Amino acid sequence: MGSGSGSASGFGGAAALGRAEPGDVRGALWATGGCAAAGSPGGAGGRARAPLGDRAGAGRPAPPGAGGPVVPGEPASGSGESEPAVGAGTRAVGVRRLLVLRALGLGDLLAGVPALRGLRRGFPGHEIVLAAPAGLGPLAAATGAVDRLLPASAPGRAVPSALDWTGPPPEVAVDLHGNGPPSHRLLADLGPGRLLAFAHPETPGIEGPPWYADEHERDRWCRLLRWYGVCADPTDLRLPPPTAHSPAPGAVVLHPGAGSPARRWPVRRFAAVAEALRARGHRVVVTGGADEGDLVATLAKRARLADTDVFGGGLPLARFSALVARARAVVSGDTGIAHLAVAHATPSLTLCGPVPPSRWGPPRDDPRHRALWHGPEGDPHGRSPDPALLRIGTEEVLDAFDALPEPPD
Repeated sequence: MGSGSGSASGFGGAAALGRAEPGDVRGALWATGGCAAAGSPGGAGGRARAPLGDRAGAGRPAPPGAGGPVVPGEPASGSGESEPAVGAGTRAVGVRRLLVLRALGLGDLLAGVPALRGLRRGFPGHEIVLAAPAGLGPLAAATGAVDRLLPASAPGRAVPSALDWTGPPPEVAVDLHGNGPPSHRLLADLGPGRLLAFAHPETPGIEGPPWYADEHERDRWCRLLRWYGVCADPTDLRLPPPTAHSPAPGAVVLHPGAGSPARRWPVRRFAAVAEALRARGHRVVVTGGADEGDLVATLAKRARLADTDVFGGGLPLARFSALVARARAVVSGDTGIAHLAVAHATPSLTLCGPVPPSRWGPPRDDPRHRALWHGPEGDPHGRSPDPALLRIGTEEVLDAFDALPEPPD
């Protein structure tokens, strides 16, 4: 995919994903005691600061008409490879805007939900604009933390070359994309009033906390915000139930794909798991992204699945979310669908490798989600299944599946 294009757009038609409405806690900041459970900036290796939302006058309401919705197009693909989900929108004059850069995939957006909700609470009077792939617009709306989407993407995990930002500079810009300097400079070029980001020696003008490579993704971004005085709780992950209908309610969902071959457990092993689960009376369905049709077809053929149980080529995001939310369980590699299962409290089994679950895995204290991992850590961009992933056997997966609880009502 190329760099982002199009103006920031409002959300419409997001009800299929069950949009969360913001509550009265939007103004809660750690300085008022609201972040005691999550820890203070001092406890996270930073220092206590006056809440940025207060310094910006964030308690004042936005002008009437700010963030008016527009009707989006139909989003495609639960894998992050999708067509635009929002149309052109307009911006009310005089609205204070906060721009968040996280131009990454489905799992990245979901891992960033706690930080986004922290920003929503900390800046209740701002229009929060998220720079992210256009197809994730409905999911961003469902978080209740984002007002508008600015379509932005780049190949792999690269930083977009530019942002199609219009109007005055954002009052606040937040780098939830990486540790810089490319993402820092992309935002700095817009001339924001303040830039919240991790410290980096090549961008010495940014005073922020240090970056820790081994930190869990959810914890990392919450710690960044707490350093700046904004409350963020890494356990605030759940999404509201989708209103769309599931194409296979109660089925076990197998998802063999991932962003790189290194994170793809062999198809023949997925097929063995599928046959064993079907023999136990489970309905098994297989999903895949827009560019994973061959992978899905191979698994379906090996497991002798009916055509009605095959969802290759990328389901529209609303149906994909509903499928996951109403599944018996999800079995996948370390990829976006695993994070979606956590967001919907659907029992899940994540096959980790070459990246350990301590960095991207599900919450460790939630019995609904299990991660299998043997290590050691390897190259997540490798061109063949990582040896750590290959150490996970089919019987181990079936035993772990048996330990999963039934999904909630």
